[in-house]
Amino acid sequence: MQAATMDPAEEPPSMLWGLDPIFSAFARLYVRDILQMTESIQVPGIYFYNSHPIYKVDVLGTVVYKREREDFFCYGVDDGTGVINCLCWKNDLLKEEGRPTKAEGKHSGGAQGGFNLVAELEKLRQAQNSRCHLEIGELLRVRGPVKTSRQQREISASVYYKVNDPVMAVQIAWMMEVPQLYRQCYDKLLELQPSATSDSAISSLSKATNIIKDFLKQKSVTRFRPYDVQDLLQPLMSSQPQTASADQPVAGPSVCQQLRQLLKEALQILQDEGVVYRKVKSQDEVYYVTAQDKDLLMAVKDIIREDSKREKYAAKGCHILHILSAVRQRYSLNVSKAALELVLQSLECDSDIVSTSDSHYTVF
Repeated sequence: MQAATMDPAEEPPSMLWGLDPIFSAFARLYVRDILQMTESIQVPGIYFYNSHPIYKVDVLGTVVYKREREDFFCYGVDDGTGVINCLCWKNDLLKEEGRPTKAEGKHSGGAQGGFNLVAELEKLRQAQNSRCHLEIGELLRVRGPVKTSRQQREISASVYYKVNDPVMAVQIAWMMEVPQLYRQCYDKLLELQPSATSDSAISSLSKATNIIKDFLKQKSVTRFRPYDVQDLLQPLMSSQPQTASADQPVAGPSVCQQLRQLLKEALQILQDEGVVYRKVKSQDEVYYVTAQDKDLLMAVKDIIREDSKREKYAAKGCHILHILSAVRQRYSLNVSKAALELVLQSLECDSDIVSTSDSHYTVF
């Protein structure tokens, strides 16, 4: 494959990569996405998925081909989305496989019923060999940095081992966890560029958002109006610095105007995150708390239950965009995708629905 490179104008500065927690972790990406990641212009060997800098991954898949050399195994791993080469280096024990141990023969008998160090080491080596020698069709877990060698994307394994999974418990847990990681981390665009907004303004807005979130959670609020939560933000205004002298008033918006503006921005952030939404947009601003809106949860559950019976959605379930469209037609035009994702997550945690694949849902 020809390694794709990222546009230098879109690539964040390397000094900011450490701000992304994914950069320091083994990213559990699908093989398809590993093969399609774009390579950094600044630092070769660093790749980008949705602007997240990545250089090491964690993959679970089936061995579909193998090649062995004196120093390494090369396994082709298929996770259902693609196949990638995994270069698995042998350690000294594997290289010495088949050679007699130095003390073998002389101390192999040992004391009757006593501890035989040589025999125990041999058992340990055999156990390690069985975990590192894989055949086609067996399950492999591999972790390591991503490399591009001879225009071929591959994983240089730092850790690898055979996974014994007779009842597919490990694979099912993996298939349940990875889509969640995509929704919560990998598919969320991380802005690493410094913002032009002042630090104090960002801090006040962040505090205001958290204050409203805590209030909604502690009081189990189902719906509210802006004036119900406006007084909660008043302490943030009293902490703002005043720069005017006694004989010269402050130019600019009043404290009340600043408070209303802060509240407006905080509510907008909550709507963008899906925490709250407006069922009907009118002069009477009523905000519904997504997690507490039982009618919305019931509407989503009914849509999935009814449409999953249709032949079109019987196999994989209903896609999130189909559910969103149906919710907007039958319940409210103002339900956002972020709000729907919170509802789906809540229903899945309560075992009312199940995600069959990435962004598809059905009932039990």
